[in-house]
Amino acid sequence: MSAVERENIGTLTDKLTVKVSKDEYFPAFEKKLKEYGKTASIPGFRKGMVPTGVIRKMVGASIFSDEVMKIVEKKLFGYLSEEKPDIFAQPLPLYNDLSHIDMNHPADYDFGFEIGLKPAFTLPDLTKEELTFHKVAITDDMVTEEINRMQIKGGEMTEPETIDNPENVLNILFTESDPLGNTVEGGISKENSVLLKYFTPGLQKQLIGKEKGDHIIFQLKETFEGEKLEMILSDLGFEKTDTTAAEKYFNLEIVKIGLISKRELTTDFFHEIYPGKDVATEAELRNQLKEEMATYWDGQSRNQMHDQLYHFLLDKTTMNFPEAFLKKWLQTGGDKPLSASKAEKQFPGFSNQLKWTLISDKIITDHHLEVTTDELRQHMKEEVMRYFGQMNLGEDIEWLESYIDRMMKDEKQTEATYRRLVTEKLFNFAMGQVKTNEKEVTGEALTAMQHHHAH
Repeated sequence: MSAVERENIGTLTDKLTVKVSKDEYFPAFEKKLKEYGKTASIPGFRKGMVPTGVIRKMVGASIFSDEVMKIVEKKLFGYLSEEKPDIFAQPLPLYNDLSHIDMNHPADYDFGFEIGLKPAFTLPDLTKEELTFHKVAITDDMVTEEINRMQIKGGEMTEPETIDNPENVLNILFTESDPLGNTVEGGISKENSVLLKYFTPGLQKQLIGKEKGDHIIFQLKETFEGEKLEMILSDLGFEKTDTTAAEKYFNLEIVKIGLISKRELTTDFFHEIYPGKDVATEAELRNQLKEEMATYWDGQSRNQMHDQLYHFLLDKTTMNFPEAFLKKWLQTGGDKPLSASKAEKQFPGFSNQLKWTLISDKIITDHHLEVTTDELRQHMKEEVMRYFGQMNLGEDIEWLESYIDRMMKDEKQTEATYRRLVTEKLFNFAMGQVKTNEKEVTGEALTAMQHHHAH
């Protein structure tokens, strides 16, 4: 009779029965008892002279179960190594009660384990799929807006006496009140910085001409709109979608008025932005920015197309799972035990992750997508160089090769880099198989698509 017997007990779930005879574990048990007796220090007995009967009573049960389980594990993992069933995770014991293991009545034992089998599946035909590449056209207005942002970032803060500009930065003390301005006991009181242009047009008009120390009573939902309202609600400690909180009134006190004077577009400013590059005029700056923005948005467009590919492969691939086994594994196999209800709740996301892992591994294997040591090393070097950015590292960069050598010895970092690069190769392969239509969209529209699907 085989030392390990296998039988199907459910969908993609098998039972492994490990059979252990007394002759396999009992000699080792008796040997361990004698060894323990030679080294044990027990009051009333000389070292090395403790009777075996005393040792049996003290630690016999523990040693006995250890020796039995050593044989069980050896047979179980020997079977898995030899037969190589394609399984998820590690086998789960069908029962954890070892009360039937009795050193006073040694016998032959059976131990049951459950294994979850990976499913067979067929990938959809990528060549029959048509996806959309959402292209963001870089306009002059977009470049102008970016230059304006740079000028503000590089500018200096001034403190005008009155509010007179949509770009005014207002330090405001928000104090929760009733519609008449009476302070709500126990209500919120918090200072925050807000640009004037973030207020609704109506309130902006009311604030123009106000000075430090002036007050105004307002209702949140009538003062801010859309994402600006969500931002203020969050800053004040509410959920950003809390409609009840949006009804609240606040006494607004102007604590400070600020205005950033924009940096002038000079050659010195251009050289600060792009040290070491030949950017000396506004036209050259605009060309440089347009090129960088096009590169950025094309990267975002590729990411969004990767999302389309992800959903196509996930949604069009039919795959079954040993659900009962995996839910049980979720409860016991992680860092922290989970309740049955939590495992049930986490299972949909967990199974999607497993499904994508199986799909991606199959594509990588079937099409021999590999990452070489040289590619790993080059990618790490580029990452380090990007980290240092525009710094002048000088001509002697031997230290860089030594630094990369140390990075390559870090298994965790090397594995993470490998997964990024092989996943990039996977998507590049898939994008080369599908048909692609290009559609022009705005940056806002593309960003909204990415927020809707984030993986």
